[in-house]
Amino acid sequence: MKLLEKLPEAEAAKFLHKVVDGLCGYAFPRHQDYNAIWDLTEWMEALEQTASYFRKTVGKDLSDEEAARSLAELNPDIQKAMLACLKGRKPDIRQALIGKTNAICSSQLLNFDWQLKLALSSDKLSMLQMPLLNLDLDLSRDGDLKYISVEMNKEELQALINALEAANKVVLQLK
Repeated sequence: MKLLEKLPEAEAAKFLHKVVDGLCGYAFPRHQDYNAIWDLTEWMEALEQTASYFRKTVGKDLSDEEAARSLAELNPDIQKAMLACLKGRKPDIRQALIGKTNAICSSQLLNFDWQLKLALSSDKLSMLQMPLLNLDLDLSRDGDLKYISVEMNKEELQALINALEAANKVVLQLK
């Protein structure tokens, strides 16, 4: 984020708003407009760090104090510009993040079935005794039916349960 301090004060707000525009599906700022300030490597780093800051701050719904705290190493003018941009464009960023999340998959779960099995041995181990879960999913995507079967061990199942609980928590927060 220190790279942002190379920006002239008059350019900082313009750059930040262009980064937010890029996050919202419009054009990101172009390197050729800022090549007098940053070389290509610095440019990519500044762009990614700035975009990451906005995504993280809005995605985690950080308070104004927490958002300011993560900018503590920057000079006050850049901090002020970033917080002003964040405050003004927070709804736009949130909407873009929700849209990207929804665009990940348009499939709908129609039905599921599961079976618990106990693997007693394998070709590598004679005494295995490992529980396995077979999960069958019936999905619909734009009217097309798709069947998926997944086999998971205990750790993979726990990771799936944790991910589903986290997704449920996010859905409940959006209501």
